[in-house]
Amino acid sequence: MTEPDHRRVLYAIVCAAGPAAQVGKLVTLAHQRDWDVQIIATPSALDFIDVQALEDQTGRPVRSQYRKPSEPRSPRADAIIVAPATYNTLNKWAAGISDTYALGILAEAPGLGIPIVALPFINTALAARTALQHSIDTLRAEGVRVLYGPGEFEPHPPGTGGTRLDTYPWPLTLDKIDQLTRQAHRPQ
Repeated sequence: MTEPDHRRVLYAIVCAAGPAAQVGKLVTLAHQRDWDVQIIATPSALDFIDVQALEDQTGRPVRSQYRKPSEPRSPRADAIIVAPATYNTLNKWAAGISDTYALGILAEAPGLGIPIVALPFINTALAARTALQHSIDTLRAEGVRVLYGPGEFEPHPPGTGGTRLDTYPWPLTLDKIDQLTRQAHRPQ
C-alpha cells in the first residue's frame, strides 16, 4: 500500500491592511510551489478579503474563529506566512496576547517549531514607534523571519499605502518560507 501524496500545508494569516484584498496572489503562488493553503483571517481582515473567492481558490473554509467541538480541525501547518502583518498584530503577537484565533495560532507556533515568515504593511509613523521595533526584535529572537528593512518591506508615508499595493512583495514570503522549510528538513 502506498502512502497518499502529502502536500505541504501553508497557513496564510491575513490581517486588516490594504494588501489583504490581494491575498489570492499569495495563494496562486503557493499552489504553484505545491503548497495547500489554509487562509486564517483576523476578524478585522474579513472586511478586506473576498471570503467566497478564497474558499473556492483554496478548497478550504476561511477561518477567523476557533472551531466548535463538532467542526473538523484544520490540517496541521507545515509553515506559516503572516501577510499583511499589521502594527496591531505584530505588537500583540510579540506581547503574547492571544485574543483572536489568528493570534492563538501565532502564539503557539514558535514553540512548535513551525517556520514562520511575517511581511509587515505599516506606515512610517507607526514604524517610528519603539514598541514596533521591540516587537520585531522579540519575534526575531523567537525564530520568526520578519521581512522588514532594506530589500524586504520598507514602510511608506502615512496615507500612501494604496500606492504600494501592486508592489507588495508576496513572492518574497514564499521564497523565505521555502528557504526556512528546506533548512528545517536538512539532516544535521
